[in-house]
Amino acid sequence: MSRHVLVVRLDGAGDVLLAGPAVRAVAAAPGTDVTLLCGPAGEDAARMLPGVRDVLVWAGPWVLGDPPPVDGADIDRIVHELSERDLDEAVVLTSFHQSPLPTALLLRLAGLARVTGASVDYPGSLLDVRLRPGDGPGDTLPEGLPEVQRGLAIVAAAGFRLPIGDDGGLAVRPPPDVSHVLADSGEPYVVLHPGAAVGARCWPAGHHARTAALLTDAGVRVVVTGGPDERALTAAVAGRHGLDLGGRTTLPELAGVLAGAGAVVVGNTAAAHLAAAVRTPVVSLFAPVVPAVRWRPYRVPHVLLGDQFAACRDTRARACPVPGHPCLSGIGPEEVVRAVDRLRSLRTAGVRV
Repeated sequence: MSRHVLVVRLDGAGDVLLAGPAVRAVAAAPGTDVTLLCGPAGEDAARMLPGVRDVLVWAGPWVLGDPPPVDGADIDRIVHELSERDLDEAVVLTSFHQSPLPTALLLRLAGLARVTGASVDYPGSLLDVRLRPGDGPGDTLPEGLPEVQRGLAIVAAAGFRLPIGDDGGLAVRPPPDVSHVLADSGEPYVVLHPGAAVGARCWPAGHHARTAALLTDAGVRVVVTGGPDERALTAAVAGRHGLDLGGRTTLPELAGVLAGAGAVVVGNTAAAHLAAAVRTPVVSLFAPVVPAVRWRPYRVPHVLLGDQFAACRDTRARACPVPGHPCLSGIGPEEVVRAVDRLRSLRTAGVRV
């Protein structure tokens, strides 16, 4: 007898990628099919996750950074769509600052009989299985877990665990061949990914451009990646030194480009987690507006750069609240090049984590 489980992660691509191990744990249960409910920015990542049979996309007004207004007709539509899918149960994955309860209410309205989530607040009848985050007596979900481990703990409470042989790292379906995108010469290369969805997490563009020049001068091929709305940024960083792929790759193609790189230089954004999913080392330019312990590159060789005790620490700011952006602007291109060299050496030596 088959079981149809809904996994919910109403966020963007990075958080959806971090949910991948939890999704695999659910999908590993015998006879289980998984539908993933995600936000619009997470759809492409959701379709890349092993274990996902179907993807349902909905813009949750209590999750997204630029939320749509609450609309009764839209709520009715998603409740109806969920009710039509013959779902047996749901697991709601959230970060520490999010509540599963609004989503759980939708799921109850759609008729789901069993819902699991992690909630600080009393859930009433909205959750059947509740983890209580915290480090005090009676708490069942420790604080400060990496996002991957938090997701695994939530699905484990629902009875789902990774199968033997699954190392719990990030993973995506095999990416497509990207030799045509790279104009492939067979040369080793390093990827610079200068953009991020949140401005407070970006290293200055001029630092990226200087890094591209230094790497090129050292005989390293540079590839610059970014989304369609980042073309001006990627062109400025690539300059005459690098191959500019800004706006020229789908997310699966970006995975292919990252998979072939000796290292990736990137902030705390989806491309960092995509690099980890294809096991490429990461120079992580990490602004401390969110905790690195939760969102740093997971189970892949990486060098974490950035002042983790800067004044912006744990603010969750989207625009830098400190003049001069000191947590990242103080990292020099020369320091990044040294980190790239270290990681490329590890990759050449075949080091894995």
